[in-house]
Amino acid sequence: MSEQIQMSIEVPPELGNKRLDQIAAELFPDFSRAKLQSWIKDGQLLVDGKAMKPKDKLIGGEQLSIEVKLEAEGEWEAQKMDLPIVYEDEHILVLNKPADLVVHPAAGNQDGTLLNGLLYHCPELRNIPRAGIVHRLDKDTTGLMVVAKTLQAQNHLVEQLQSREMGREYEAVVQGTLTGGGKVSEPIGRHPKDRLKMAVHPSGKEAITHYRVVEHFAAHTHLRLKLETGRTHQIRVHMSHIQHPIVGDPLYGGRVRLPKGVGPELRAVLRDFNRQALHAKHLELYHPATDELMDWEVDLPDDMYMLLDELRFDASQQDDEY
Repeated sequence: MSEQIQMSIEVPPELGNKRLDQIAAELFPDFSRAKLQSWIKDGQLLVDGKAMKPKDKLIGGEQLSIEVKLEAEGEWEAQKMDLPIVYEDEHILVLNKPADLVVHPAAGNQDGTLLNGLLYHCPELRNIPRAGIVHRLDKDTTGLMVVAKTLQAQNHLVEQLQSREMGREYEAVVQGTLTGGGKVSEPIGRHPKDRLKMAVHPSGKEAITHYRVVEHFAAHTHLRLKLETGRTHQIRVHMSHIQHPIVGDPLYGGRVRLPKGVGPELRAVLRDFNRQALHAKHLELYHPATDELMDWEVDLPDDMYMLLDELRFDASQQDDEY
């Protein structure tokens, strides 16, 4: 299955004396600059019926035409799975990702991923880069994700991510006690020694995480976090960097640290919590077709509720002893 795109528009005089790729980006804002440049180079975006180069300048009055067939982006297999969809229309899909679900196929995870399930649910996503996935959650991070169902929607959502208009808030349980909110503004790049990890590094990309305290316990803190940027493992890296790693984080949390005086119930929960206690709770974006500001919020998963209940109970028991 493929999608056919046919569009034509005249170059207005005020855009004269500009490069073809710059003009195309202004006249066809639903598509990325990179995609338009590739269509120009492939002869799928023509000027008065003729192929030109992206850097060629126009004078105004020319007719730009696009005729392109969007082909499948990969040989991924569509697989039936239960997708916890929170919202869906013809442009976007919002879902509440469970733990233990890889978002995109990769070495070691060729199937059984969210992408495979999306292709079964919506076969036309095969024609969209990365099947419409514009941002990812780690395998064991739960919560809200948005998926674009058209190329135009994908471009709009990517622009919102890049311009920081898309609002994403998380909740996490971290080790140690934080008494107030704050901001971590430290660049993140690939770890210099462990290629599986990211790290705060001077040559990394800008990364900013805001956090505030929801509830604090004897030796842990429940946080609400807001991303200003979207680097790989950003929250996990930043919390570890300030010596408050996320509970259960197998990559950045180190060995399980059990505080002194912890009760047997909480001890068992902390030892058995085998994923990072991180949940994408709130998502806010401008709808790519209507420009309406929309937002969604989903409850914490059961394992994080249980963890917080045990932390509260253990704190109350310790209070009773004094």
